[in-house]
Order: sequence, then C-alpha cells, then structure tokens
Amino acid sequence: QVRLVESGGGLVQPGGSLRLSCAASGSAFSMSAMGWYRQAPGKEREFVASISSGGSSSRCGTHYVDSVQGRFTISRDNAKNTLYLQMNTVKPEDTAVYYCNFYPARSSWGQGTQVTVSS
Repeated sequence: QVRLVESGGGLVQPGGSLRLSCAASGSAFSMSAMGWYRQAPGKEREFVASISSGGSSSRCGTHYVDSVQGRFTISRDNAKNTLYLQMNTVKPEDTAVYYCNFYPARSSWGQGTQVTVSS
C-alpha cells in the first residue's frame, strides 16, 4: 500500500509561482507513472499532468492538460520517492485542491494541498 502526502500549496498572486511536492512511501513509486490532479470548487476532479516512471527524459515523458501546458512542469526524484509540480505564471482559474496519484489514478486519494490564486 503506497501512501501519498501532498504539500506546498498556499496563497499566491496571479503571475506568481508555487512548487508542490508529493512524498510517496513504498517501492511502487519508482516503477510507476505518476500524475497530478486538481479539483476546483464545484467541479469534478481533473487531470493536470503525468510523468512516466523514468522521468521527463524517457520515451513516454510528460503530458499536460492544455490549460497548463507551458506554465506547469511535472518532475520526479525516484531516489527521494518524491513527485513535484512547478507552477509558474499561475492564474485564478488554477485555484483548486491539488492531488498526486498514480497514472492512471487509483481509487485511494490523499488529503491534497490547497492552491489559491488571488490578489
């Protein structure tokens, strides 16, 4: 059973940056594709970004939802069992609770980390 703990959220002004982290327990992390997802108030949870087990330089690399392409960067450090999401040039519509999970997502979700973009 892999436990995923998200952190790094907070209040950020439009145009600012934030870096989210996801600490994973267990050996399955380094062998698995991982993803970031988010759920805005009153909306369904949606896919944000994914990364293959080998990282951004591997054949399958990374994938992003169109709305964050060019602004967000997903990365991972398998030695530290940690997944990251670098969020740049954030917009108010990026406000949501952000979750990490496997890709495709499994049924068990962590508590997420709240990101609020507001001036």
